[in-house]
Amino acid sequence: MKAKSITPDTCVETSAPRILALGLLAVLLLLALTGCKNAATNTAEIYPVGVYNLVSIDGKTVPCNLTHEGAAMVVKSGSLTFNADGTCRSLSIFSIPPHPDIRREVNATCTQNGAELTMRWQGAGITKGQINGDTFTMNNEGMIFCYRK
Repeated sequence: MKAKSITPDTCVETSAPRILALGLLAVLLLLALTGCKNAATNTAEIYPVGVYNLVSIDGKTVPCNLTHEGAAMVVKSGSLTFNADGTCRSLSIFSIPPHPDIRREVNATCTQNGAELTMRWQGAGITKGQINGDTFTMNNEGMIFCYRK
């Protein structure tokens, strides 16, 4: 058996790779910890992709009777569909008695600033709304529309 002689240089040669490996491991752990934060829990940061159904207007559960610009109407249902490409579609079904149901679809482009969404409707102006979890509310010509996913 051949004896290995230990010199001061031998100690540095065998511990240098270990120190380097531990340093690299520490750097990788730090990178992993900073990159693995919990997903955003504030839905204001998440674009609301999906279908939101109209549940109330001015606190009245849909279907409901309303008066808008002097016309009495029955709002039967509604939905907002938000797409991942920054567009949305509004669908409303209502009637102005004694006439049959009216189905109204309008498309918009949407921009988001925190919890606020601004919808630029094709041929129908601009509406602003707020997203909070699975609930979307908007002020549409002075009436508060509430939608839920």
